[in-house]
Amino acid sequence: MYLKRLLALLCSLALVFCLVPSTAFASGGNGNIDGGGGGMGQGTSSNFWNPGNDGVRITVVDAASGAAVSSPLDFSNRTQKSSILHFGKVNKLQYLSGTGLSLQSGVAYSCIKPAQSMPTIVSSKGQSNIDAIKRYFCSEYACMMVAQAAGVDYERMIAGEYKLLIEPIAYFTHNGQYYCMTATEAGLYDQMSGGNLRRTMTSLTHKNLPLSMFLEFSNLGISAWTGNTTRTQNNSDIINTLGVGIVWFDEAPPEGDIEAPDVEYRVDTDVITSVTLRTDTDLTPDNPASVTFHILDTTYRVNDVVIPAGDSQVVWVKWHTPTTPQTVTITVSVSGAYTAQDTFVAEIVDLNEHIPPDPVATDTNPGYTVPSLPNETQKLTANWGVWSCYWVPVWVWCDHGEDGGHWVDEGYWEYEYTGYSASISGVMSLMPDDIVPTASGKSMKSGYGVKQDVTATLSTDAPTSHITHPQTAFSVFPEFQYETYLRLLQRVSSGRSAKFTFQPNEFSTYSREVHFTPIWFPDATNYTVFTQVWDTWTPDGMLSINLNDYVSIDGSLYDDWYTNRE
Repeated sequence: MYLKRLLALLCSLALVFCLVPSTAFASGGNGNIDGGGGGMGQGTSSNFWNPGNDGVRITVVDAASGAAVSSPLDFSNRTQKSSILHFGKVNKLQYLSGTGLSLQSGVAYSCIKPAQSMPTIVSSKGQSNIDAIKRYFCSEYACMMVAQAAGVDYERMIAGEYKLLIEPIAYFTHNGQYYCMTATEAGLYDQMSGGNLRRTMTSLTHKNLPLSMFLEFSNLGISAWTGNTTRTQNNSDIINTLGVGIVWFDEAPPEGDIEAPDVEYRVDTDVITSVTLRTDTDLTPDNPASVTFHILDTTYRVNDVVIPAGDSQVVWVKWHTPTTPQTVTITVSVSGAYTAQDTFVAEIVDLNEHIPPDPVATDTNPGYTVPSLPNETQKLTANWGVWSCYWVPVWVWCDHGEDGGHWVDEGYWEYEYTGYSASISGVMSLMPDDIVPTASGKSMKSGYGVKQDVTATLSTDAPTSHITHPQTAFSVFPEFQYETYLRLLQRVSSGRSAKFTFQPNEFSTYSREVHFTPIWFPDATNYTVFTQVWDTWTPDGMLSINLNDYVSIDGSLYDDWYTNRE
């Protein structure tokens, strides 16, 4: 209801990010929503983009004339290096008016990191969440943030005098140098470089970045986009039309924080959603409670819930998530009792979007320092229980005098609580790949592949309807500071004791199930992989465990190559 009320009453949004048809908004605004994009492919060590490393450039403009009333401002969820190569704070309208592209050599770059993070702006698979973007940029928080940063009057902004010109930004490495570019700047730069940017960064700079936002109807002199929304675009269309959105307000946005999801699930996964049911009166088989979960297009009903007065019990449903990333709103209807929360927002994500780039033999990283292992939370045990109820008869003789009598059962309901528990344990083995020619035990030269075996075991006294088995495991790596990139492991055996390995590596000549260590990794150093096992669900939440193991690096594959040459 919050999102429907927000869109219907408060703002008009000219952002493009999803594949649903547009709708008309009340209060003088129209929906202007569309989007596209696609997969990102793979980068190299000299040309790559880290998914999530994006932002927006916002300029406050006069709603009638389009004239800027503030300087453009850049916002990013990540702290960006001041030494990044950039072209200044120039917006699309300025470029269309004749401002030339000018590299700001030696000029420090600055951007604002919002206290409340923005949603994904540039998707790695063309499936960004338009609802989340609307909630963010139509919120009181975002409106006030921009007004304060730009030095403009907030009241005049929400009264409709100003519009926000919003342009997506990508921060990426091109030919070994770190750049900040809007879609317009990427198109202009590619023209200047004779197509070099398009040759190396096509999926980002000429598809997903420009298609992340565009206008559904013409505004401020920028034409609506009616062309293809899934393929690579040319420089002319990018410069003139793509990579821009417009926001304006008809009334004040609602107060309060940005809505965040209540729970995160993975795609194509068995999960458990639970609520805690409470009662002030005895719930018995004669007057039990019931709970109904509404998830996507399916209704799940749990009947005959019995609980003693003043107590509680967790009630749950097991279901399977969709195969594509999306936001799902789960509603809960309760009869005969009450619960503290009856609506849940579930974010369903795909972990297979952040595959590391192709390592090459010319990679170097002279200033590298081995990072500490992540300190991620884990949940190793869970406890829950279920109430049952049975009748204890107490037979009392009812005397009718000369007419005799009869027995009356004046018994009572007795409650019994059955508790359950679950725990997760795991082991991990990281070893040199079997075909590494000079490996010895856990010692190997850098540049070769490592293999991994993970076993996660669930121990529980609960029925299978109460739990899911371990389903998801993924690894992060020290060369990326245990951030940005991960490898989603494949589950090679399931059940209470599930086993996981690396997926076949697409950069491996023989499709080995490995991860390649960087050739520049320091000698006499342990190369440690950090792995998390998730999605072992119980009524008491998700069990998870953190594991790690290492191989010792001694030399590089160059040593083997030169030895063979000699």
